[in-house]
Amino acid sequence: MAAGRGMRMMPLTQDTSKAMITINNFPLIAHTIRQLINVIPNVAITVGYKGSDLARFVIDEGSSMIFNTNGHGNAWWIFNTLMSHIDEPVLVLTCDNIVELDLDFIYDNYNRLSAPPCMVVPVPPIADVSGDYIFGNNHIVEDLTRETPSEIYCSGIQVLNPWLINKHVGKADDFNEVWRHLISNKMLRYSDTYPLKWHTINTLQQLATVY
Repeated sequence: MAAGRGMRMMPLTQDTSKAMITINNFPLIAHTIRQLINVIPNVAITVGYKGSDLARFVIDEGSSMIFNTNGHGNAWWIFNTLMSHIDEPVLVLTCDNIVELDLDFIYDNYNRLSAPPCMVVPVPPIADVSGDYIFGNNHIVEDLTRETPSEIYCSGIQVLNPWLINKHVGKADDFNEVWRHLISNKMLRYSDTYPLKWHTINTLQQLATVY
């Protein structure tokens, strides 16, 4: 998911999208795509702000699908593109993550939890990095909140089945709506805590920490 405006990264995002900000000599989004492109057959990117420049870059990197979600929420694509017909697990990542991907860990957890409509992947909280804290039991999410801290919060990594979400959730525009509906029906699961290093970049201060 790379359609965001990146307002907290201004002025760097005045003329480019957050996904194209350079980190260690490469655009931020390249760090993820290059881990995926040889092991996952289809890589799709949502674009919005400065979408044409981003689309050209990710196509050159090997992405097979581009969805223009400009003017829509971050979950719009689940209900309004060809993705809505996919009845298999889809790994969803935000472009602002710096993470070493352990795909076996993620996929094994998803299968162990009986392939739910959606599984979020938690990480331990990091100082000065905001997130949706997870409260739950037996890997069933009971609440997501930014108000009350817990031992784990959402990483921006999740696995979902678009067909199942369309079956169980009325059309929604953003993930908060999707998650709330799944939580009310005990259908949102969370994996074991992610075992590898994870960081997200939402501000200029966080950007400075990865150089």
